Amino acid sequence: MKILTTTALVASLLAGSALADGHLPLKELPDIADRDYWVPDEVNADGKLAALQEVVGSEAVPFSGTQDAPIQIALIYPSADTSDFWARNYLALTKRLDELGIQYETTEFASRQIEHSLQSTYANQVEQDADLYDYVIFGPSELAIQADNIDKLSGNDGFATYVWAFHTPLKDLGNQPDAWFDFSSAAGALTMCDYMIGRLGEGITMAMNRGIPGITDNQRSGDFKACVEEKANWTTVYEHYGEYQREGGFEGTSLIMQAYPEAKIIHNANTAMAMGSVEAQVAMGKEKDIFSTGWGGTGLELEAIRRGELDATPMRMGDDVGAATAEAIKADMEGRADELPFVFLGRITVAHDQMSLDEIDALEQEAFRFSGVGALKR
Repeated sequence: MKILTTTALVASLLAGSALADGHLPLKELPDIADRDYWVPDEVNADGKLAALQEVVGSEAVPFSGTQDAPIQIALIYPSADTSDFWARNYLALTKRLDELGIQYETTEFASRQIEHSLQSTYANQVEQDADLYDYVIFGPSELAIQADNIDKLSGNDGFATYVWAFHTPLKDLGNQPDAWFDFSSAAGALTMCDYMIGRLGEGITMAMNRGIPGITDNQRSGDFKACVEEKANWTTVYEHYGEYQREGGFEGTSLIMQAYPEAKIIHNANTAMAMGSVEAQVAMGKEKDIFSTGWGGTGLELEAIRRGELDATPMRMGDDVGAATAEAIKADMEGRADELPFVFLGRITVAHDQMSLDEIDALEQEAFRFSGVGALKR
C-alpha cells in the first residue's frame, strides 16, 4: 500500500524528471570526456553530501509524518556471496529505520556476485510488481552488466530506486536512479595521502602491492601514488600486482624487502594483501622497519594495528551506506528529496598505530554501530 504524501511523490517525480531531462552533470572535471560515467563531484550540488554525512553520523531524528501502513522495500543484491557488505548494510538500514520510527517490511532477492542473469530475473519480477513496493534497493552484481536493469527500475514511477555499492552514475542511462550509495576509493586514497604526508613528510621512497588493473586499483593505488608524488615528491621504486590475494601481498613484500630495501613504506590495496605483507615482514623480523598500510579498516587490519604490525589504514565507516539509505527514505517521505545528494559517499577516516586502544575501539564501534563489531553470524 502506497503511503507517500502527495508532496513527497511530486518531489520525487520532479527530481527524476530533472535527471532524465539531461541536467547532469552539474559541473565538469577535466577528464570527463574520457569516462562513460560521472564522478560524485560532477553530480552533487555543493554541500548536500556533507550535510547527509553529518546526519548519518548523528543521533536519529524521528520521522515527522504518519503512516497508514508499513512502507514496502525490495532489496535485489548479491547478499548470498562471501562479502558481509550487504548483510551489514541491511542491518544498518533496518536499525536506522527503527530509530527513525518508520514502519517497514522488506522483501529480499538474494544472489551471488556471479549470478548476473538471476539478478535480471529478480529485476523483471520487481518491475512487473511495482504496485507492491515503495522503494527498491538494487546492488548490481556488476555495474555495466546490470545497466539495463538499473535503467528499467529507475524508469518505473511506482517506486523510488536506490543503487548500492557504486558511486559512478553511467552517463548513457535513460533513467537515473533516485540516488547512489557507496564508499569512494578515490576519496579514501586522498585522505590517506594527506595523512601519510603529514606524518612522514617529503621525499619518501615507497613500494606498492597493487590489486588487479581496473577502476578500483586505479583509485586506491594510482590516485594515492599520484597524490604523494605530486604533493610531497615521493618516489615509487616497485609496484607488484598481488591480485587482492594474501599470497600476492606476501610474495610482493618478500620481493620488495630483498630487492628494494630502500623502500621504507609498503602500500597495500586491500586487507588480504595487507595481511600477507605483514606476515612476510614478521617472518623476516622487519615489521618494525617498514611502514605498512592496509585498506578498509576491517577487523583483521585493526587487530594488526593493535599488535603493532600494521601502521595505518583508510577506514570506512561501514554502516554509513545502510544508515544513509534509511535517511534518504525518511527525507523522501517528508517531501525533502531535493535535499539529498545524488551520490552518497560513506565517511572514511584513518586508523593508525599512534591511536590508543580506546580510540581504535571507539572508531570500530562507530563504523559498525548498527551491524555490530566482530564477524557476522551467517
